Amino acid sequence: MTDSPEQYCDTELRSADPDRWLTALFAPDARRPGLHALYAFNAEIARAREAVSQPMIGQIRLQWWREAWDGIWAGQPRNHPVVLALHAYCRHVSHDDVLALIDARETDMADVPPADMAALLDYAEASSASLMRLAAQVLDASLPEDVARDAGIAYAMTGLLRATPHLAAQSRVMLPAALLGAHGLTAQDLYQRETGADLVAVMVEVAEEAGRRLRAARRYPVAREAMPAILPATLAGLYLKALAARDFDVIAAEAAVTPLRRQMALFWAMLRGRF
Repeated sequence: MTDSPEQYCDTELRSADPDRWLTALFAPDARRPGLHALYAFNAEIARAREAVSQPMIGQIRLQWWREAWDGIWAGQPRNHPVVLALHAYCRHVSHDDVLALIDARETDMADVPPADMAALLDYAEASSASLMRLAAQVLDASLPEDVARDAGIAYAMTGLLRATPHLAAQSRVMLPAALLGAHGLTAQDLYQRETGADLVAVMVEVAEEAGRRLRAARRYPVAREAMPAILPATLAGLYLKALAARDFDVIAAEAAVTPLRRQMALFWAMLRGRF
């Protein structure tokens, strides 16, 4: 029996992005399929570069999604389960935020590190803060712009730290080139695993910026109905603490943040109404 679009998005999201799948569990039942669709779409474009052999093919995939959204907004969705789910639950969301999300993934096709911290922040905001704003729209909830921006940046930067070994294995680096250079490193050094305390120093600076953004976001109250959209920031806090406690050994930190720890942190955040 063929899965419904809702079942397909649920299954795909649970596999591709288990953290956001977990946060969606705290959304009202009626809103959860919309979050699943939105996050499944994000997973599709996030892996566009990894899934292809040539950047140009990845760009074609991104263009396919731009045109798919044109069809969604026009009431003529393409016959793809994620597109059909988006049409059913997300066709009211901001065009600008959707296009910013897709455009951010164009950066992935260049296979070069961000030039400096400012470029990394721009990428993090476009690729993550836009998604938090869209999630709030799916929830029909109000999320302060400053909170979405800073929390989204914190979550994206934390994710890039966690992905550093995985990206290096693909000859990709998403740490700022200027920061690498300041510590005597090049992207090639990461590809060849010729790193040590110098790479840790770079990661510490990125983590400190992520932590500053997270603290800034936490200064503002968030309406309970918007909490599921911002919950990924709770997990960013967990991962940052685990990385710092283990001298930025990504593998050890990942092992420390068990599914149970993530679930309990999210439950506690929802109970307190603070992420």
